[in-house]
Amino acid sequence: MGGTVRSTEGRAVARGTAGGNLALATAAFALTFWAWNLVGPLSKTYSERLSLSPAETSLLVAVPVLVGSLGRIPVGALTDRLGGRVMFTAICFISIVPTFLVGLSGGSYPMLLLWGFFLGIAGTSFAVGIPFVNAWHTPARRGFATGVFGAGMGGTALSAFLTPLLVQAWGLFATHLAMCAALAVMGAVMWLFSRNAPDWAPSSEPALPRLRDAMRLKATWQMSLLYALAFGGFVAFSTYLPTLLTTAYAFAQTDAGLRTAGFALVAVIARPVGGTLSDRVGPVRVCLASFIGTCVFAVVLAFHPPAEFPAGLSFVLIALALGLGTGGVFALVAKVVEPSRVGTVTGLVGAAGGLGGYFPPLVMGGVYQATGAYTIGFVLLAAVALAVALYTSRAFRTAAE
Repeated sequence: MGGTVRSTEGRAVARGTAGGNLALATAAFALTFWAWNLVGPLSKTYSERLSLSPAETSLLVAVPVLVGSLGRIPVGALTDRLGGRVMFTAICFISIVPTFLVGLSGGSYPMLLLWGFFLGIAGTSFAVGIPFVNAWHTPARRGFATGVFGAGMGGTALSAFLTPLLVQAWGLFATHLAMCAALAVMGAVMWLFSRNAPDWAPSSEPALPRLRDAMRLKATWQMSLLYALAFGGFVAFSTYLPTLLTTAYAFAQTDAGLRTAGFALVAVIARPVGGTLSDRVGPVRVCLASFIGTCVFAVVLAFHPPAEFPAGLSFVLIALALGLGTGGVFALVAKVVEPSRVGTVTGLVGAAGGLGGYFPPLVMGGVYQATGAYTIGFVLLAAVALAVALYTSRAFRTAAE
């Protein structure tokens, strides 16, 4: 009888604080993503100050994405063992170091590459939040919950819009100091006020066998492919769009940042919509709509249309499509992966998503340097989106019914 009472009380506590922990996780995710994307919005500043070629600028923008991607694999496994509260706190505090050092390195391309690499640690927070949020919500609500949490990727919108303005007003180093202070506050808040779900239990399995077992799951590789397009596309645009707009359309850095923020904001709003729609019509249908939409509007952009219309509208609609897809993919993860493996699988899938955002800026920079236009890059995006849509329709045919 006593055990039943305690179990009921535990579920009541979970219902009472699930929303609060979701809000805290989303805020921490947004801030760490802002820190992760500190370099991209300032690409024109670094390019002019250091006389960088388009390929060198692309590498600078892409480097933080690498660690933010691959780092999600061990971070996801550690979250299964240590819990989201500890891991969110640790990532906030650890990210202070590279944020500070990137701020000191504005005059040195090698130092920017080095500390930008470690700045990627901030981008691993995604692999903490998904299992943390999943544990707080019932299966029927996980699409909604992960969609809301995923809206924290709006940190990239905040960075695109505010970072150039703050640097203009305060200077480069002072802006990075302010971010260090914000990360310290958020780390303290997560430690003091967030809690792991009452039903969560730390995994006692060693990390390497769990990673090996997760990599043997067919679902891991399937979700990785889908997320590499959906989230990878979002990351690639969020980090490289300021560069693309300043080179292809001659926008000022602040104007390019404003438009990139708008792109990211649309994707952020679309993500919880994608999660909620997945709960209602199924995640496979949402993913298909995302990939087909991305293909169509990438084709439009390949023709280098005028800046505001139809190019601006096409960028907005691609953001909408990719945002819906990011919500749909992780609703599908929650459907096909058992809860005890979600953290580890999330780390692997999140890494694939980040890597999906690592290579396009390098390709775009190389294409632009070679041809003076981005046409080939958008054609490649359209082809990949179409191929993934066809694969999704075949691989998850029964799940869509």
